[in-house]
Amino acid sequence: MDFLIRQALPRDLEEAGRITVEAFVGDGYTKPTSGYVDLLRDAGRRSHEAELLVAVDTADERVLGCVTFAVGGTEWADIATPREGEIRMLATAAASRGRGVGEALVRATVARSRELGLAGMAFSTRPEMTAAHRVYERIGFVRTPARDWAPYPGMDLMVYTMTF
Repeated sequence: MDFLIRQALPRDLEEAGRITVEAFVGDGYTKPTSGYVDLLRDAGRRSHEAELLVAVDTADERVLGCVTFAVGGTEWADIATPREGEIRMLATAAASRGRGVGEALVRATVARSRELGLAGMAFSTRPEMTAAHRVYERIGFVRTPARDWAPYPGMDLMVYTMTF
C-alpha cells in the first residue's frame, strides 16, 4: 500500500473538501446547486465537530480520500445509536480510485469504533452507490432494511450495520 490513513491535519482540509465535492457532485449523487455542497466542502467543520480521517500518499502526503467518523448521538451521526460508530461522506479522489483507498478508510473507522469500545457501526448510503456497497459487504457490513430512512421525501437511504 502506497498510502496511509491518519487524522486530517489543517493542511489536508482544503483538499479533503475538494475531493468530497468531486466525489458527490462529479459522480452525480449531489446537484452542484444543492446547499449540501457547502457541507461537503467544509472539511474543517467535520474535522472539528467529528473525526476526519484522510488517506495520504506516502511519497508526497497528497490527500487521496477522506471519511467523516462520528459516534452515534453526536451532531454528525444520522442513524447510529450512542453505542455505534457512523461514517459519513466517504470520498476517494477520481484519480486514486481502484487503489483500495475507500476500503482502507472504512476499515480505519471500524478500528476506531472498536478502539472506542463501541458495540458496532451503522451508516446510511444511497441505493445508487453500488461500488461503495460492494466495499461495505466485503468488509463485513450487512444491509439492515429495517433501519432504512429518508431525511426528506425523495431521498431514500439504505442502512448498513456491523456488530462487534
